[in-house]
Amino acid sequence: MAVYSNLTVDQGTDFTASVDVTDTDGDALNLTGFTVAGQVRRSYYSSSATNLTCAVSNATSGIITVSLSATQSDAMKPGRYVYDVEITNSGGTKTRVLEGQLEIMPGVTKV
Repeated sequence: MAVYSNLTVDQGTDFTASVDVTDTDGDALNLTGFTVAGQVRRSYYSSSATNLTCAVSNATSGIITVSLSATQSDAMKPGRYVYDVEITNSGGTKTRVLEGQLEIMPGVTKV
């Protein structure tokens, strides 16, 4: 079951979060050979999506990074979105590990 976490991103800035992926016992999941993908959408039913940049940053410790670039966050209208992040093992089995709402906060500085 995925961890539910709400995220806040300042529009026009870079955002990166580090996530510890654990098994049902709370131990770090070895992510060797896994891939990671994630998307942000205005709603669960939106046809368009913004891809999150996701990577396994420490496979044996079960750590992934999830990022949104300043260019991506600047292109998104302020407001609430939904997102999720999935890992896929070498056999093709997908597991959702993180999900929640992502809020883009408007910015004032436009230089």
